[in-house]
Amino acid sequence: MQFRIDEAVAILERTPAVMDALLRDQPPAWPNCRIEPDSFSPIDVLGHLIFGEMTDWIPRARMILEQGTSRAFEPFDRRGFVPLIEGRTVEQLLDRFGELRAKNIEALRALALDEGRLDLRGLHPELGEVTMRQLVATWVAHDLGHIDQVMRTMARQYRNEVGPWRAYLSILR
Repeated sequence: MQFRIDEAVAILERTPAVMDALLRDQPPAWPNCRIEPDSFSPIDVLGHLIFGEMTDWIPRARMILEQGTSRAFEPFDRRGFVPLIEGRTVEQLLDRFGELRAKNIEALRALALDEGRLDLRGLHPELGEVTMRQLVATWVAHDLGHIDQVMRTMARQYRNEVGPWRAYLSILR
């Protein structure tokens, strides 16, 4: 499948609704469940996505357009979300994620990313030169990976209860 900006935006627009469908109005055990003690819970994933909306995707896209490879992106703090989720309900966080994502989709569209602009380069602090196309494709894959992570984490809560059917459920392996 070849990258298309309109298809990428369509996936990015849907992520808040997917997270909302999985987490809104659930008992607290679901958004707070974990596979391992130090792994992300679904609420941690939500906080991580919010933090990325604030500090990562659009700021990096703007850096590519404005500075090219003359300055590296700021390193991303994978756990920088912790203060953002403290004392907030899942519903508040889902609403915040939806608002931030809508704003960032609007900003992404305003960048008018045609084929030429998608080939522009920026500088990742660890990976070196990256293109705008790679940045946006990574944003999509990042969303899908975290949706998968939330579903795997939630499914694992019933790992023992499914009994012998576990052999047929790849999500529990």
